[in-house]
Amino acid sequence: MTAALMAEGLHTYYGKSHILHGVGLEVAEGKITALLGRNGAGKTTLRSLMGLTAPRQGRVTIFGVETTHWPTFRIAALGVGYVPEGRRIFANLSVEENLKVPLEREGPWAVERVYKLFPRLAQRKHNRGRQLSGGEQEMLSIGRALLLNPKLLILDEPSQGLAPLIVREVFQIVAQMRSEGISVLLVEQNARMSLEIADRAYVLDDGSIVYSGPAAELAADEARVQALAGASAEEWTHA
Repeated sequence: MTAALMAEGLHTYYGKSHILHGVGLEVAEGKITALLGRNGAGKTTLRSLMGLTAPRQGRVTIFGVETTHWPTFRIAALGVGYVPEGRRIFANLSVEENLKVPLEREGPWAVERVYKLFPRLAQRKHNRGRQLSGGEQEMLSIGRALLLNPKLLILDEPSQGLAPLIVREVFQIVAQMRSEGISVLLVEQNARMSLEIADRAYVLDDGSIVYSGPAAELAADEARVQALAGASAEEWTHA
């Protein structure tokens, strides 16, 4: 199967701190891939993939094009949508104005279709971003990324700070992206919910990949799922 995204041997540093240690992962086209873990290395992985913090070693390929040292805007132009942690919506703009911020790209997603996907946003289209609940802000952030008509959608901790019922709703939307033919990379700490919808899973601990395999296989291993709350790389390697 063709890879929408492939990372090979990424070594990334913040100053003298060595954060990623040879990280490699693959996002298959039309599939959901979950990157799970407890520490901040997942965020660094995303920054390396999106051109925000270039790796010192390693290679990133998106849709067959090497993008390792590209700036973020060029990566986005390949058809990559990015939903950052913390939503990053415009607090003083209305829902409708937030949705009109992205440059229009040719494809099936338009504002009215986003409203059909998220009826709550349609009901609150004239409300300012700061007046929305956390769940509504997450929906707005996802909807804004969809308006770029991405072929690959990268989500950073979409469940963070949300009530359990809203988390399930957001994850159902993420699962729907697969049926739309969109490839998804989901970086999350909510292992159980992520494994319910993902096709493949990676576990990142202390800057290294300590598990790579089918999401269903990991979900069936209760001990390892529980270990995600406090695993060490050594424990995973010898499990």
